[in-house]
Amino acid sequence: MEPNTARFVTYAAHLVDGNLVTDLLSIGEKTRKTGPDPPAPAIVGGLNTHAVFEGDASMTRADFFFGDNHSLNRTLFDQFVNFSNRFGGGFYNLTVAAELRFQRIQESIATNPQFSFIAPRYFTAYAESVFPVNFFVDGRSSEKKLDMEAATSFFRDGRYPPDFYRAPQPSGGEGIGIIFLAHPVAPGENRDGKVNNYVLDPTSADFSNFCLLYTNFVNKTVRGLYPSPTGILRRNLIKNLGFFYSGIKDLGCEEIFPYGKL
Repeated sequence: MEPNTARFVTYAAHLVDGNLVTDLLSIGEKTRKTGPDPPAPAIVGGLNTHAVFEGDASMTRADFFFGDNHSLNRTLFDQFVNFSNRFGGGFYNLTVAAELRFQRIQESIATNPQFSFIAPRYFTAYAESVFPVNFFVDGRSSEKKLDMEAATSFFRDGRYPPDFYRAPQPSGGEGIGIIFLAHPVAPGENRDGKVNNYVLDPTSADFSNFCLLYTNFVNKTVRGLYPSPTGILRRNLIKNLGFFYSGIKDLGCEEIFPYGKL
């Protein structure tokens, strides 16, 4: 993964789902193995935690509303394969990604009364769609398309395919623009607990204002979890927010310091 992308994603997840005192993060559900929790409203819930890093309209996992947002959903994986056959000749590529991303958004609008598609999930949903193309294709191949045998190994079995070679160069979010422009959807959510009641949210960051993603994530999401940190927790928040910002500093976004500086 391209270093700036890796820093941004890693510290975003750690800031909201990890234990900032022990510096431990569960890659699954909440666990005591990450150490004593900081004061509420901090969650320290691991990557499974809904709405701070994980979100709705996954390609292969069900929405949180339906109960299990972390296990492979066989119906959705079958749809992944079906779309790859219909639009990619048996391979998952950016054309397939664009159609499947739009399909999953529409399905969530139609079935999930609590569907939310605002930042940061708005961005990670599109990043999730290009991830298999950028990272799961064998590095010896010059074609950006994933065969279904490899897809099954990654998504169903949770392991690298035999004799797998990683990509020959670092990658990030290449292809996100292609997927978005095929079927543009603005940030929003189903309101009033009703399906098919998708209302746009003009306060959410979108692809025209990436810096707002950073600003809202720090000022709303992180500060919402840690309103008045002290001691080691405050120190580590300042440090981790600095690491988080380092992933996007080249984009010209203004760095903010909600807890001051060290």
